[in-house]
Parts: sequence; C-alpha cells; structure tokens
Amino acid sequence: MNRRIFLARTGVSIGTLTLGSTAASAATEGDEARRFVVDRRGLGSEADLEVVHEMDPVDLLVVRATEERLEDAGAPFAPDVRLPAEPHAPVDREPAGDEVGTGDGFRYQWDKQDQRIPEAHEVTRGEGTRVAIIDSGIAAGHPDLEGQVNLALSRSFAEDGYGVGAPYGGTHGTHVAGIVAASDETDGGVIGSAPGAELVDLRVFGANLESRGGDVPPGYWADTYMGTVMAALVYAAEIGCDAANLSLGWTWRMRQEGWGRFWGKVHQRVGNYARGQGTLHTHASGNWGESLQFNRDETDSSQTAGGITTSATGPVGFDPETEEYDEPPYSPSTYTTHGVGAIDLAAPGGKGGESQYDDVYNAIALPQFDEDGEYLGAEYGYAFYAGTSMAAPQVAGAAALVKSAHSEYNANQVRIALTRTAERPDEYENKYYGSGYLDTCAAVTG
Repeated sequence: MNRRIFLARTGVSIGTLTLGSTAASAATEGDEARRFVVDRRGLGSEADLEVVHEMDPVDLLVVRATEERLEDAGAPFAPDVRLPAEPHAPVDREPAGDEVGTGDGFRYQWDKQDQRIPEAHEVTRGEGTRVAIIDSGIAAGHPDLEGQVNLALSRSFAEDGYGVGAPYGGTHGTHVAGIVAASDETDGGVIGSAPGAELVDLRVFGANLESRGGDVPPGYWADTYMGTVMAALVYAAEIGCDAANLSLGWTWRMRQEGWGRFWGKVHQRVGNYARGQGTLHTHASGNWGESLQFNRDETDSSQTAGGITTSATGPVGFDPETEEYDEPPYSPSTYTTHGVGAIDLAAPGGKGGESQYDDVYNAIALPQFDEDGEYLGAEYGYAFYAGTSMAAPQVAGAAALVKSAHSEYNANQVRIALTRTAERPDEYENKYYGSGYLDTCAAVTG
C-alpha cells in the first residue's frame, strides 16, 4: 500500500489543544448574543426560535433567540458556553530516526504493549461494538482507518458547511480514533485497542481557516460550544454507541447557582440518558497540571454523570529497540490535571517530556484548504502526541473490548469491569489515579 508519511519531527503539542478553563458566555458577545440552551419541558410555543440542535430524548434545545423571548416563555435556560481553542506551545523533541513511520509502527506503541493489547485480542478485537469519536473529525481515508468508520451514521455538529469522514477540524480526531480502533491488518501501520469496533465520526469542531499563517497551525480546530458537545453525546446514545470518547481537554468549573446550576442539571440529564442507553462516555481531564478536586460548591464539565474522567501517564526513557524505560508507563504525566474524587482512571497519554518516544504514537491527517476554504484533502501519516486527549481513548477502546467480550453488560457493568481491574501504584499519589491505572487485558480476561 502506498503511504504518504508525515512525521512531527520538530515538536508535538501537549494534548494538541486545551480548551481553556475560562469559558466565554455566548450571551454577551456580538452576533452570538442570542445562543442559549433551553429546557424544552417548560417551553410553550417554539415560534420565533431558531433551533440549532434538538435533543429530543432529554427535552433540551440549543436555540438562537432573544433573552426576553425566553424569559417571557418561562422555560429554564442558560447562555450556551463557547469553548475557545487555545493551543499549547510546542515542546522540544529529540529528532526521530529515518526509520520511524516506515516499518512496524507497533514497536513505538509502548501504550499498546503495556496494555497487552495483542493478548486481549486473543479474546476479542472489539467486534460487534460501536464507538463515537466526538472531536475534530476522522480521516476515514487514512490507511489505518479505512473501513473502520460508519459514514452513514456519522454526523457533523460543527455548523461550518463541511461534512464528515475527513479531518476538517484538524488532525486531533484522527489520532484519537487511531488509538481506539486503528486497523491491525495494514502493512507497517499502527494498531488500536479495538480494531474490530465500528467508529462513528461526530464532529463538533470546525475548520480554523483563519489560522493559516498565524499563531495557530492549520491543523488545529476552531471554537465549539458546550451545547453542541451535549447534542453530539445525546446522538451517540440514540444510535446505540457502546462508548463515546470526548478528548476535548477542557474543564469549566460551574458554581451551583444561577446558570451554573442549570448547566449542572443539563450534564446530569444528558449523562444519565447516555448511561441508560448503554453508552459509556470517556473524558479527558485536561492538561494544565492543576487539581480538579470535587467540592459541593462547583461541578466540572468533564464529570458528566456516569462518565469516566481520565488522567494521563507515560514512561521516561522508552527505547523502541529494547522496549525498556527508566520510569514505568504508569508514572503520572506532569501536565495532567488530577484530584481525589475527580479522576476515575489513569491511562497512557504520553509523558510530554524530552523524548518523543515517551509520547503516544498513532495516525494523523493534516487537512489542506485553498484560499477560498475549499477542502483539498489531507496528508496522512503518524506522529507522537501527549495529553489527556490520548489517555481517554485508551479507556474507550478498552470499554469496546469489554463490551465485545460480554455483550450482556450494560454501561455500568462495563465501567465496573474497567475500574475493578485497575490498580493504584504504591509509589505515586492517589490523586492521579482514581480507581487506578487502566489494565485493558485484565479487564477483558478477568
């Protein structure tokens, strides 16, 4: 198979993006001043409302309207929250050798080696399961993802006029998708945890065409909204996804009063619906190294009811030739957010340190646009990335394997299988681990 190889040799962003902890309200900014999330149960007539997203199973709407119109209707509502994309500065890396990307990619996948994925595949490869990737888009034409994406069920929520099955919003979603379900049947490529699973591309991030020539590389996504993300998760549950991965890398602390109280109820309603439908949703905890310690005054957007919030770990000094390292893959990454009561599991996300070999190696696809914004295609390849964005899909892939091995399990039982078989390392603080460090093979075979 003819492969066009692209390698990130000069730098890799930690987690690719962080959607900042300071979320901008869409009710206070220019033309976006009329975007709201509304509880449909208290809404009478929907006249004069421009519906952006309908979430019928949970009686929620994302609309454009005047605040006065909604106040007159008497329905509970809150401004939708814009989630701005804020890229990290690249970190220095040792240059990769010429052989990287031209041979067996598995040799660089310390994450899959550590999780004993080939051994788990002796039981199941994830057949009969479906995983939603709520992200920037999946490059369905990448050699390692061909035939893995159900385009008929895939859907764009990005409101930018582009479709699905391509990295319109950047390469992030392709890397995440590869971690979950990259094919193990390609020549010289990488593997995912559950290559037998079916992927669904639910794109919530649009193309950031204004980034060309600016501070943000064109592979990065544009802003999205919390209401858009909630709509995508509801849809994932509607179409029977067994897992939905949200490697969004953002955290919004919400005080349990006013609009924050409303948003807490939205998260609970959406999360409970997804769980009831059998969809286990996995979340990246964020990449700014701070505590997400849960308290009774605030809730966190990554702590959606029934989900698994994931912190990141990674080795130090991994050598692809010997498969040895100076520090183990379960050692906490310095950038990962953490907190007792906030983190459910830790999983391989990459160290983000001096050597790129300590990061997560998987598929990428760099989108190309002309000056008029027409999509021209993508450059396919592989790269090392680090972040909680890379840790969460390890859990989503493991969930697909557990569900495939135990088709009778509901979402809670899959969650229990993952947390019960995880272990907390004695040499590191519990605040990084929740129930422990993910053990995919043990969850499948135990």
